Amino acid sequence: MPSGPGTIKQWWYRWKSLRLPWRKTWLCGSDLAGNTFWEFKDAMNANRVRRIVRYNPRAHYADVKMAPQWIQWLRHTRYDPPSIAEQQLDEIRQHQMKELAAAADQRWASKSSALDPPSKQQPLLPLRPRDPAGDAPQTEPEQNEGVTNMAASPEEVVKSAEGRTSTRVDSKGDP
Repeated sequence: MPSGPGTIKQWWYRWKSLRLPWRKTWLCGSDLAGNTFWEFKDAMNANRVRRIVRYNPRAHYADVKMAPQWIQWLRHTRYDPPSIAEQQLDEIRQHQMKELAAAADQRWASKSSALDPPSKQQPLLPLRPRDPAGDAPQTEPEQNEGVTNMAASPEEVVKSAEGRTSTRVDSKGDP
């Protein structure tokens, strides 16, 4: 792949880049892809200079890409056209950025994500009610459900309601 234009074309570019008073258009530079950038005097306004690009005739229009420095120059946000050395440094910078982005992508791919399924099945914990005795079976028989009283048996409750008192024996055997 040739590194640049041939000797005759270089002389032609030097001749076209001279700003002679009778010349209406002159060459300002070229990029690494072979596109040439030109300035010419505006026909309506003699004080204004217009800037254009002439694409490499060997390239298809869909394949044409311009460096940001040349786009800035075309839009008059940059006064001087970029040099070949500046364009080469920008190509190196872009290549380094692509390598750094690939390394960052590789680091991100190696880390686990919260969206990834777990590597092993985690044991499911049983759901516990807030009231630990809420689902427990009743310990009292159905006949003793209801109000808790001091009487030991239903017969004693009936006796106390009728007014009869019974002697109660505690665990030591004393009345």
